[in-house]
Amino acid sequence: AITGRASKAFAGFRDAQVYSLVPPAVRGLGSSNGFTMELQNAGGLSQVEFNAARDKLLALARADSSLTAIRLTELPDVATLRVDADQQKLSTLGLTQANVNSTLSTAWGGQYVNDFIDRGRVKRVYVQGDAQFRAQPSDLSQWFVRGSNGQMAPFSSFAKTSWGQAPTTLSRFNGIASYEIQGSGAPGVSSGDAMNRIAELAGQIPGTSVAWSGLSYQERLSSGQAPILYGLSLLVVFLCLAALYESWSIPIAVLLVIPLGLVGAILAVTLRGLINDVYLQIGLLTTMGLAAKNAILMIEFAEQEEKKGKRVIEAALSAAKIRLRPILMTSFAFILGVLPLALSTGAGANSRIAIGTAVVGGMLTATILAIFYIPLFFVLVRRGARDGIAKLRGKPTGHQGGHHDTDGDHNEPFGPPEPQGPHRPEPA
Repeated sequence: AITGRASKAFAGFRDAQVYSLVPPAVRGLGSSNGFTMELQNAGGLSQVEFNAARDKLLALARADSSLTAIRLTELPDVATLRVDADQQKLSTLGLTQANVNSTLSTAWGGQYVNDFIDRGRVKRVYVQGDAQFRAQPSDLSQWFVRGSNGQMAPFSSFAKTSWGQAPTTLSRFNGIASYEIQGSGAPGVSSGDAMNRIAELAGQIPGTSVAWSGLSYQERLSSGQAPILYGLSLLVVFLCLAALYESWSIPIAVLLVIPLGLVGAILAVTLRGLINDVYLQIGLLTTMGLAAKNAILMIEFAEQEEKKGKRVIEAALSAAKIRLRPILMTSFAFILGVLPLALSTGAGANSRIAIGTAVVGGMLTATILAIFYIPLFFVLVRRGARDGIAKLRGKPTGHQGGHHDTDGDHNEPFGPPEPQGPHRPEPA
């Protein structure tokens, strides 16, 4: 919002192009927020053709509604005076291209000669054409070039001048001539979508290729790593829970609750129109941990009840009744504590809003749905583990005969043992 107002305020300047930029999220990686793309001359285009390709891409990008603040990092092309020397005439006059370049460099830019001492100070001597004889292009015809044979030849005898356009700098990226183009996504468009769109537009221009630098390069480099990192995180959590409870089934019941929180977080973020950025991912990770915490509170108590001799479903129901109030109290206290983040305003509010919205939405669904689904997951996983291992061992399951400790967790029986011996009726 601030950059938008600043851009509108500076749009009326005729003598300058003023851009308002947001600093990059990571200092040292680029000069502004958004994407940084390198348009490379991969097809061996001439400078004129490459400039035309650059202008075409800028026109397409500025006309696209999903992109904004498209600009070149270099200054616009400027007028240049081109001096073309006829090589045949140079050879006839006994001159070389080096002689011509040396004369032009000395007359226009100056050349160091030597030092001399003036009143105890060492001063340098430079030779350069006088200002009144190097102010106009026509002054070039008055200059002379000395050849290797000592003969002087005027520029007008072998050179012609013409005006043209040329860039102020010649940039290269990875050894290829390139132009650096910066921009950002329109409101509601993520940086990844904006990068994909500008790359798609650049693909319509033959002879060019696209490379990324700064934050955009790091984003491209790490874009495919998020699923791997989430998978490794879940694997580490699973192994830690398995070591803690000495069971392979209990961690599965805990991890099954995590999607309940993610559904609420994604739904809340979608309803508010937020983009998928690093702050949202932090909120998702926080939601995953809090959802697993609620599951651990209930499942741990259910396991204790099961070890006391209760059946699986009885242990799950008992744990749900006993742990309901602590889970609701801690969860809603946390939601109320995070709510100011979701409703924050002012500088830096976007990051707080993303984290707060994801956590609040995730905790609401993780709390409301989890109190019903955690006991269900516990029963399904424990029975599934018992029946599956019993089939592998060739023993009857709990539904087919007496009890067997076949869940592989070395826990107490799932329920009280069947009564042994003949049934004796109670006396009347």
